Amino acid sequence: MNAMDEVEIYTDGACRGNPGPGGWAAVLRCNGHARILQGAETQTTNNRMELTAAVRALEALKQPCRVVLYTDSEYVQRGISEWLATWKLRGWKTANKKAVKNQDLWQQLDTVTVRHRVDWRWVRGHAGNAGNEQVDRLANAAIDKMLEAGTQE
Repeated sequence: MNAMDEVEIYTDGACRGNPGPGGWAAVLRCNGHARILQGAETQTTNNRMELTAAVRALEALKQPCRVVLYTDSEYVQRGISEWLATWKLRGWKTANKKAVKNQDLWQQLDTVTVRHRVDWRWVRGHAGNAGNEQVDRLANAAIDKMLEAGTQE
């Protein structure tokens, strides 16, 4: 990738139970190439997996890029676009003076976003968008793989 290449990223998180076993996935596309990232955690929440997918995808970019990042999580899209700046000003507190949930991941996302120009786009989940459907399958496959590995030990 060249500096300021445009990268298209689809991200998704999945959770079986909330909390419960969860998975995340991202597909990064640039200049005709695609890279798949995925992972899973034994005990997590859907929001944590959605955030993790975005963090890991942006971390994977080795140089500054123009990014169009698609997520079906309004929590991620609105959090980064609308709420994050205010949370930081309030010392990571919500309007109700409560600690921001998933602060660790929001801080990581804030840090990795700075190097790039990111256009955060929300897409409706499970509505036939090919990129979103792919990362949904990959996130669920990551859970399956983790659970299968756990039962074989």
